[in-house]
Amino acid sequence: MARSIGCEGEELNEAEAIRRARQGDGAAFEHLYRSHSRRVYALCLRMVANTAEAEELTQEAFLQVFRKIATFRGESAFSTWLHRLTVNIVLMRLRKKTPAVTSLENANDPDEESGQPYREVGGPHPLMVGLLDRVNLGRAIQRLSEGYRKVFLLHDVQGYEHHEIAEILGCTAGNTKSQLHKARKRLRELLWETERGKARQARGRAHSACSRPCSSPFGSPATSGC
Repeated sequence: MARSIGCEGEELNEAEAIRRARQGDGAAFEHLYRSHSRRVYALCLRMVANTAEAEELTQEAFLQVFRKIATFRGESAFSTWLHRLTVNIVLMRLRKKTPAVTSLENANDPDEESGQPYREVGGPHPLMVGLLDRVNLGRAIQRLSEGYRKVFLLHDVQGYEHHEIAEILGCTAGNTKSQLHKARKRLRELLWETERGKARQARGRAHSACSRPCSSPFGSPATSGC
């Protein structure tokens, strides 16, 4: 929809505003800001659930638009390009935090045929996943590939539906479902490896303690371990 900008009251549509903004026209950029800032703020607020942080992220998003608008080629709608840019900025912020997410087993989508949650053959017991602390989970999420991590955070942390994620990332809903399934599987593997590593360390400490001679009540070393 055309909006009036500039001191001469010129009507400018979005395509023309984008063209001029790419050439460094400040009034055109202001037009784009007025047109999209409310939507960007709502997206940031939905993802971080904090008004002050959402305002900060909105400003950061438009700062990036100002810097990168010359790279916009019009291959998708400007709103879609801006949406993706904003999501990436928020996800970068979220990566610096330890996300509070639910048990991976409880988060599984149901199998389309059976209606039951997906279960990996030979995977870790679901109770083990529920006992893992958030620090380990946060570290495991950081070890995911970028594609897996984005889909997991958007769906399981931020609560987006698959069709929404598909629009944000520019792919199909079927692809996001597949990526999410693989991301959860990989997370379970990483968390299980962490638990096994802890168990090995605990056994090693116990073995070291028991292999040392115990002090005898009579002042001489005992002949057997503790």
